[in-house]
Formats: sequence, structure tokens, C-alpha cells
Amino acid sequence: MKKSSFFTVLLTLATVGLMSFTCFQTKAQNSIQYFKLQQVKLLPSDFKSAQQTDLKYMLSLDTDRLLAPYLKAAGLDTLKANYGNWENTGLDGHIGGHYLSALSNMYASTGDARMNQRLEYMLAQLKRCQDKIGTGYLGGMPGGIALWKDIEQGKIITDDFALNGKWVPLYNLHKLFAGLRDAYVIAGKESAKVMLIRLTDFINNIANKLTDEQIQTMLVSEHGSLNEIFADVAVITGDKKYLELAKRFSHRKILEPLLARQDQLTGLHANMQIPKAVGFKRIAEVGGDEDYLKAAQFFWETVVKNRTVVIGGNSNSEHFHPANDFSPMINDIAGPETCNTYNMLKLTKSLFQTSEQLTYVDYYERALYNHILSSQHPTHGGFVYYTSMRPRHYRVYSQAQQCMWCCVGSGMENHGKYGELIYSHKGNDIFVNLFIPSRLVWQAEGVTLVQQTRFPDSENTELTVENTSGKTYGIMIRYPQWAGKIQIEINGKKEAIDAKPDTYIRLERVWKKGDKISIRLPMTITTEGLPDGSNYVAFLHGPIVLAAKTDTTDLDNLIGDANQFGGYRARGKTYPFETMPVLQTENANLATYLKPVAGKPQTFVAPELISPAKYKNLELIPFYRLHDARYMIYWQLKKK
Repeated sequence: MKKSSFFTVLLTLATVGLMSFTCFQTKAQNSIQYFKLQQVKLLPSDFKSAQQTDLKYMLSLDTDRLLAPYLKAAGLDTLKANYGNWENTGLDGHIGGHYLSALSNMYASTGDARMNQRLEYMLAQLKRCQDKIGTGYLGGMPGGIALWKDIEQGKIITDDFALNGKWVPLYNLHKLFAGLRDAYVIAGKESAKVMLIRLTDFINNIANKLTDEQIQTMLVSEHGSLNEIFADVAVITGDKKYLELAKRFSHRKILEPLLARQDQLTGLHANMQIPKAVGFKRIAEVGGDEDYLKAAQFFWETVVKNRTVVIGGNSNSEHFHPANDFSPMINDIAGPETCNTYNMLKLTKSLFQTSEQLTYVDYYERALYNHILSSQHPTHGGFVYYTSMRPRHYRVYSQAQQCMWCCVGSGMENHGKYGELIYSHKGNDIFVNLFIPSRLVWQAEGVTLVQQTRFPDSENTELTVENTSGKTYGIMIRYPQWAGKIQIEINGKKEAIDAKPDTYIRLERVWKKGDKISIRLPMTITTEGLPDGSNYVAFLHGPIVLAAKTDTTDLDNLIGDANQFGGYRARGKTYPFETMPVLQTENANLATYLKPVAGKPQTFVAPELISPAKYKNLELIPFYRLHDARYMIYWQLKKK
């Protein structure tokens, strides 16, 4: 590995509002920076609705039941019993960790006092637990204290989903680590910082008694992105030892092939690997190690280009299938896992920040609309684990008091942080990355910018300068890869545009209060095949995946149940492929067959293309608006 002294890097907290931090490297001090969630408020849209639906789901959960595993582990009396499902079968406490992160996101994004009250209550109770244990350890897993005593003595027996007979305890602990980190970094809770450092010191003290080989053996078991957390603690404290801990907790069996640009991911559990790459990228930021950066970049590149379906998700039944054979994705019911895309967006956002390559934003946008936004039920708020790619299958949604899956935890986080990438800044320039109705308040520069749009139902978006500094600065408009000839007017006057897709259009002037920027982003219908080149295609309108609702038959478990490892699978009947709708034509230009339906935005029909006749009038709509039904995303192409 290429070495770089920790102290050649300027490592500091950037006090931008409430305890948001950024690690600045000497060579990257001018990289794009993100606004904190408190600075970006969503305006009415599908995203705003999803945010509020998530908030209601979170309020339906009982904090005392989420805290019960931690209190029991610390030997304290509980007020209520654990939740069931994954919360009392060995993964006890993992949802509590996610909940800390979700509360932090939602409080920062909405300012809702109930989120803050719950966050402070949970942190106070967790502090009681950590103080009672007295070693710095904190966790909800049964037998966790004894487990770490065994590890400290060198007793380490692992497989992918167990460590010393316990169900992924490192993964479980990572959710608490991340929750404490987010409570401090996002929501500004000092008590969370103290607990985070104490818990990290506990792990570090044990790690100091273990060999590197023993730690690598531990890392065979799923462990989330502990390496990312330890690198974050290095930033928070300015102490080099935590960066070294992050490197020791980087799984070399995954890292080394990536350094050699070798894709050895086939057969591996996908969401065990994605968080590791998130950690590699964070270590690169903090320590200036180019090898870790290259590993993270190659991981993203090979997963997105070779292993990802049209909605931005990846894996089948949680595992990477061969990149040259997507038949499992089509044949099986268990398509991309939502947690995978949650982590891929974390990696994407981080890579974009330091590279400024808009390819990353293209992917982020695609996955955000078509997987993340689609993964929450718009009414009852249930979250999706698997999004089936099998033609004419369906999805299952969580039930708040019954289902405690991993994708419930990450799901609660997803819909509370939609404001994280809509805008960014560099110097005093503002970058408009996504076309989502929102208000940006940048107090440090005296600027308020409002974006009003009905995108993707409309090709237009409008930016209004509500407040301004009187200085010259640029408003940088992303020219998406999917857009046709972009058109921009400022205060009704057409701007001459000489730019290509996947670049920013710089609009620089002394902006005045009330200035309006009107942008038209032409969208066209396109098709996209599977990465293996097989004869299945999907349709998009701009970045929006189009799907067809086929029927609502045999939706046996549309709402998930407490079945530990089956409640999140769409167990209803799978229909034979010979009964599926197909695309039948000799014309290679499939997009020309889709015709808009009058009075229905983002709705298309293709009666001359779809066969057999009983399916010819199926309507294709944005997938993220299709719920409680069987659907078609990928269509088999057959010649007449």
C-alpha cells in the first residue's frame, strides 16, 4: 500500500452549522462540499410525501421496545419487551442503531421536535447502559459482553453470518456505531460523541491484543462498514490511532482483488461487500491513501456497469450472480435488496465529492427515483426488502410492529435524507444536481434558492433567488446524461448554451433578489437491456424506469409478517414464462412504439408492440408509483 503520513493531512471538523464535518486533504481542499440536511427543505412532491410517510412510520415505533435489548444486555430493568422478528432472535438491537440514524436524518431535514425528543431519550437511556457496563462496551446482542471477552482471549470462530456462534454481531454493532456517529455529526448531540469514542476505545483496546490475522479472521463475518466509522472517529478526535484501527478492520480478502482491478464478487453476499468499499473510500479521504481510493472506485465501476439492473439495484437473493448471466435475476423472485442501494448511494455520494464526475450523479439519480423512492409504500409506509425483477411478480412491504428486517432499518434512514445531494457548493458557487422541489438556505453566503418543479411529470424546473449576497457567484446547472438539448432562460431571456451532457452549465452574475432561472430538460423514451446482453429490455423516460401493472392476483403476503427469514419474500404464485407479456416486433427501435396517454403524465401505451392481445393495452408508468400489484419491468423480446 502507498503510505501517507496522517499528519500531512489537514484533518479538521468543519463547523458548518450543527456539527457537520468534512475531512479536508491538502490536495482536495477545493472539492465539492455538501450542504447539511438542515439547510435543504423539501417542498411538496413525491419526495416530500415519502418523507412524511416515513416520519409517521417512525413515530409508530415504541422507543422503549427498541431500547429493551440494550437495557437487558446491561443488566438494567426494561420498561417493555423487545420487538419480535429479527429483534429477539439474535440480532437484537440492530433496529435501535438504525433508528438513531433515522431520527438524526429526520430531525435535521424537518426540524420536527418529536424526532429530537426521541433521539435525546434514546441517547440518555443508552448512556445509562454504557455507564452500567463500565468498560465502554454498549450493545443489544444477547451475550455480547461474554463474546468480547472470548475475542479478547483469541477465541475467534467465524463464517459469513456468525462470529463465535452469534448472528453477525459485528454487523449489529456497526448499526449502533453509525447511529451514534450520525446523532453527533448530523444532529449535533454531544452525548453521542462521548459514547461513540468510548465504544471505539473499547474495540481498539481489544484489537491491540489481537494479531492482524485474527482480526482478518473476524472480518469473514459480516461487519458493515466498521472501517468507515473508525476513520470518522479519527476525524472527530484528530487521533491517528483510529485511522490505523480503520485500516486493520478493512477486509483484505476483498480489498486486494479490487486493487488489482479484479472482479471476484460472484457468489459473494452483496451487502457484506458494499459497506466495505464505503469504508475504503473514507479511509482514502482521511489518510490520503490512493490505493484505498482506487479500490473503492473499481468496486463502484464494476458493480454499476456489470452487475446492476435498470432501477439501480444489484444482486439476487442477496448475492452477486455471475456478471455474464442475469438469468437468476429474471427467474427468481428475490431481486435487488434495498440495503444494497442504500449503501451504493453512500459510496456514490462520497466518490462524487472528490471526483466531481457527473456519472456518479447520473447513477445516484437513477437509483434514488427507481429503487429508493419505490421501496416505501405511499400510504402505510411499509418498506420493501426485495424488488423482484421477475416478470409479473410483486413486492412485499413491512408491517411496523412485526417486521424488523435490515431493509426496515435502512428504509427509515433513506426517506429522511432526500436533501443530501440536491445541491452542493464549491467556493461560493452553488451546484444544482437534482431536480427536486426544495428550498436551500445558505446563511454563510446570504443566499436562499428555491426550486419549483413537477419533474418528472414536467420537463421544466424553475429556480428563484429569494435572497442573495450581492456578490458575483455561479449557479451551476447539471446537464444530465439523459437530457436532450437543454434550454435555459434567465428572467425570460434565453441563454445561449454551449454545453454537453454530463457537465455543468455555469450561470455567473451578481444575482438579484427575485431572479428566475427557467430550465427545460427534454426527456425521451429509451430502452436498456440487461448487462449480460440477454434478450430482455426495460423502458425509461429520461431517468425514470417505466413499468406496467399486469394484475393483482395471488398477492398472498403483500404485507410482511413475523416469519424470521420468509416474511419479506413475495411467496405468492410464480406464473409461467409462457403466460407473460412479451415484446414482439422486427423493428429494433422499440422506443418508437410507446405513445403518451392524453391527460395522464408519464403514462404510455404500446399496443402494437406488446403481445399477446390481452396485454396490448397495458399502461407503462413510473415504477416508483406502482404498488400493491404484479408488474413488468423487464420484457422478453421476441421476433414476429
